[in-house]
Amino acid sequence: MQQQGWPTYSAVGIDAGDAAWLMVQHADADPSFQRLCLDLMSALPADEMSQSSLAMLTDRVLLAEGRGQIYGTQFIVKDGQWVPRDLQDPDNVDARREEIGLPPLAEYKEMLEAVMRGEEIE
Repeated sequence: MQQQGWPTYSAVGIDAGDAAWLMVQHADADPSFQRLCLDLMSALPADEMSQSSLAMLTDRVLLAEGRGQIYGTQFIVKDGQWVPRDLQDPDNVDARREEIGLPPLAEYKEMLEAVMRGEEIE
């Protein structure tokens, strides 16, 4: 990965690029690998990967490093409710989400809850 870099959309196509991200996103047993991939992805032009995927990996890596997430993509169940895990600057999370094309946090939470209930979302 360090020699060839991140598999960009222009090099491997959208499906393969997204598949690479999906594997890294769930490689929680190797947080240093996730950090390496995040750094490679972050250095690329915005059109070479999904910005929402970049946000999700960013949040996941930050949480693994003991820091708060910045986009609010990672949730847990607390007292029977879905809540975002630790957030940096929660007052401005929706502005950061909007910058990369994510819906507001409250809307994202509603979508997550619908998926967990087995409902289809558009």
